[in-house]
Amino acid sequence: MYTELGRVLARESAPEADVVSPIPDSGVCAASGFAEVSGIPMQFGLIRNHYIGRTFIQPQQAIRHFSVRVKLNPVRSILEGKRVVLVDDSIVRGTTSRKIVKMVKAAGAREVHLRISCPPTLSPCYYGVDTPDRNELIAANHTLEEIRQFIGADSLAYLSLGGLMSAVKPDGGSYCSSCYTGVYPVAFPRDERAYLQLALKVVE
Repeated sequence: MYTELGRVLARESAPEADVVSPIPDSGVCAASGFAEVSGIPMQFGLIRNHYIGRTFIQPQQAIRHFSVRVKLNPVRSILEGKRVVLVDDSIVRGTTSRKIVKMVKAAGAREVHLRISCPPTLSPCYYGVDTPDRNELIAANHTLEEIRQFIGADSLAYLSLGGLMSAVKPDGGSYCSSCYTGVYPVAFPRDERAYLQLALKVVE
């Protein structure tokens, strides 16, 4: 399924480029599909230290920035002088993506085009995924161009919601898309404190 997301993403928004590089490990499968359809070769321009976890769930920005520096190492021989397509699965706050784009450009990339294999995350998930408040979600508060400028990429594109659904619904199943639409299938407390109290009762 994740590879198909990359295929659809490439059909929607493949730029002219020299190499497709996944942001490991979350972007690997989508990057494979993107490279397959776009015809741009895929190479690992970033190598991950697997002893570091997901950075977007770290509680403080300084810790997230430090984790990115420790977690990923650019491969200059792959990136230098190239037009690079970076593929990842999501942008949450945008701070991690910004750090990675800066890192890839510092390694000599001529252009960096960021492609995201899901639609913009506009709303938090209340069903078990640890996402920040809405006011911390960059796509909920900024335009596509504002996000691109903040991240520092030469271009930025997300997979469309229609493209996402076409990739995951061949079986005719029903999927929640509330984090992309703000429409929740099950009501949740609008008061965050009340929601947390409810969550604690469920855990107990």
